[in-house]
Parts: sequence; structure tokens; C-alpha cells
Amino acid sequence: MCRFLLYQGPSIRLSSLVTEPEHSLIHQSVHSSEREEPLNGDGFGLAWYAPKLDPRPALFRSVTPAWNDANLNELARVVESPCVLAHVRAATQVRSVNQANCHPFTSGPYAFMHNGDVGGFHRLRRTLISELSDEAFAAIQGGTDSEHAFALLLEHLPKEGASADQMVAAMRSTIRRLLALVERMAPGEPSYLNFALSNGHSSVVTRFTTLEGYAGESLYLHRGRRYVCEEGVCRMIDADEQGGAVILSSERLSDDPGWEAVPTNHLVVIDGKGSARLEPVL
Repeated sequence: MCRFLLYQGPSIRLSSLVTEPEHSLIHQSVHSSEREEPLNGDGFGLAWYAPKLDPRPALFRSVTPAWNDANLNELARVVESPCVLAHVRAATQVRSVNQANCHPFTSGPYAFMHNGDVGGFHRLRRTLISELSDEAFAAIQGGTDSEHAFALLLEHLPKEGASADQMVAAMRSTIRRLLALVERMAPGEPSYLNFALSNGHSSVVTRFTTLEGYAGESLYLHRGRRYVCEEGVCRMIDADEQGGAVILSSERLSDDPGWEAVPTNHLVVIDGKGSARLEPVL
């Protein structure tokens, strides 16, 4: 399984999320503390928004391990954004390591990433593809279950201007359809669907699994006024439920108080004002 994070709030340097915290995403790529296998070295990616320039997210992906990429460190040092998605990959069902299979994936104003597996994907892939429009199918560049799930999600989203509620509805419809396909084509195969979707203004992140007796892949929520890194110490200022700045991360980035585990089979909705709410996925 992979590790990821999503940030939405006041503009922040990418380094404050991916390189500077004690347990930054780069640190998680080699020393994950909540996976049996600590390495996530099958590529990485960043999507970030510059809303004054373009509604579409910028995208940087590489097949190199995140801990060994000088370009990532240089980019993170000088780029700021109010909305960031970052991912380090541990290939599972589709083990091919190429740039097309690195997360996040983007289409129009949307960015998407996944930590987990669609159960029995190789058995249902052909059926899933047959249900896609030509436009959604054309968005698929790689072979991962994650990107195919994103293509299905695009079928339920307006091309632009989606509200937070529309994104939640699209996420739920996509998960229901995926589960129906798994039940039909690969019954009994468990799915792990930690999905993250954003359009730069609103975001939806899920923690979901069908495996009974398992809490699902880890996911934490941190919210407050602003997340800062000063002299090597990173923390959320005025951490509380009022929001303003919201981080969702597979693992806690720092030791400051306020991190809370997202309940199993719940989603987090971040609206355009930076407030976050939790709801059941289904």
C-alpha cells in the first residue's frame, strides 16, 4: 500500500508537507511506521493548484524513490499552494513502475490519488472499461486500478465547477459501482479504498475497506488556523475543529496535538472555506 497526504488552506510551501516535518511524506517513503513494509519507493507525485494562473492543477511525477530525488527537494523549497496532493507509491496489483502509473492523476480541474486496492481488479477491468465513455477512457494513460477508478469517478463529475456535495455524491456513486463490480466479478476479494479527490476549492478523502475485522489503511485528520514549520519544528497553529487549514495524511506528519484518526468507512469533506466534516462513506 502507498502513503499520501492532501492539504487545503492558506498557501503553504510544499516543503512544509513533504520534506520538513519530522515524519514528512519523504520520511514515510522510506520509514513508514504504519505499514508492515516501511518502503514506498515505486515512484512519487505531486499535484498542486495555482488558482490565480489556471484552474487545472500542476503535476510533477517521477519513477525515482522520493527520498532520492533532488528535483523534488528543490521544487518543494520554493513552490507555494493553497491545495496540495502528494503521494509515494508502493506498487501492488499493477507492479509496473513507470510515470503513467504514479499518482496523483489529473483531468481538467480534478486531481485524484489512491492508497489501497480495488479487489480482484484484473478480473473486472475489462467490464469496467466497457462502461466508460470515450472521454473517460481516454483519460487512462497507465494500468493501475487507481487510475481506472478515477476514470469511473469522472463519469459522475461535472467537467468544471463541482461543489463539495457534488464531489461527495460522485465519490459515493463510484465506490458503490466498484463494489458491485467486485461482488460480480471477484466475489470475496477485499477492497481498500482510501481515495482523495480535489478541484482546488473542495476536497473529499475516504478511509474505506470491505475486509471485516480490519480498520482499513491508516488516515489522519489535522485542522486549525495554519500549519507552519519553524526551525525544524512543524505544528498546527490554533488546532481546532473550526478549520482554515486542513491536512489529511496516511500518517501523522508531526508530534503536535490535534491529529485524529478518521473512523473506518468514513469520508472527510473540505469545503471552499477550509472547514472539514466527517460523514459515513455509504
